[in-house]
Amino acid sequence: MFDLDAYLARIDLPARPTRDLAGLARMQRAHRLAIPFENFDIHLGRGIAIDGARVFAKLVTARRGGYCFEQNRLFGDALTALAFDHRPLLARVWLGIDIARGPVPPLTHTFSLVAIDGETFVADPGFGGSFAPVMPLRDGAEATAPDGARYRLSRHATHGWLLERLGSIAATDGRATGEGWQPQYSFTTGAVAEADLMLGNWWTSTAPGTRFTTLRIASIVLPHGFATLVDDRYRRVAGDAETDARITDPRVYRMRLGMMFGIALDTAEVAALGLFAPT
Repeated sequence: MFDLDAYLARIDLPARPTRDLAGLARMQRAHRLAIPFENFDIHLGRGIAIDGARVFAKLVTARRGGYCFEQNRLFGDALTALAFDHRPLLARVWLGIDIARGPVPPLTHTFSLVAIDGETFVADPGFGGSFAPVMPLRDGAEATAPDGARYRLSRHATHGWLLERLGSIAATDGRATGEGWQPQYSFTTGAVAEADLMLGNWWTSTAPGTRFTTLRIASIVLPHGFATLVDDRYRRVAGDAETDARITDPRVYRMRLGMMFGIALDTAEVAALGLFAPT
């Protein structure tokens, strides 16, 4: 059985959110502020499990982070415990890809579609590239994130629905380029089965040469900003302050993981990531 009280303690919510739009938005925001996005277990040879029990044990009990298939499994289980009407969807991430020319990316992202009072909303605490608030699934719907970035949902002639972002690319994970509205991900609203999620998670965590199997990634939402660690590159935006630096010392790397992202890896685990030459 899902331990809702333990989950709410993990995301620092002192009371159960109300079963309405305000409660949904508050829970999504708290989740992303508290639980980091990360893929270290892939590089530590542990694989990624997305059944409810093991996701809860990792992200809540062990206080680790995870990537979208883990994050949104946990969030979805919490939505179920709170009696929200919801279901998962799959998406294609377009960061760093020209949506007009392709190539078309695979379905490597998942999030929740939530129905409240006759309207449908996109809720996603598991996107590692940036942070979009809860948004109504309406053509032209817009929302502004706490870091000032604007998000827009619109119909796309080829790819169903498209989520775009307008804001400083410094407050992202570095894949976005250029200026103006930047595609984040596209999706359709067709039914997604558990087997579809398992297949997407398996491909994302095992396919050679992909982002998640070649890079060590962490990100966390800040109250008014965003922080990322991609291999040895650390970037942080908090209000008007920006930091962009390379980490060359494994001790500093381990400290940064703990202090900024809340991820506790021991010295042997950091060494096993293969980012630094043995000393």
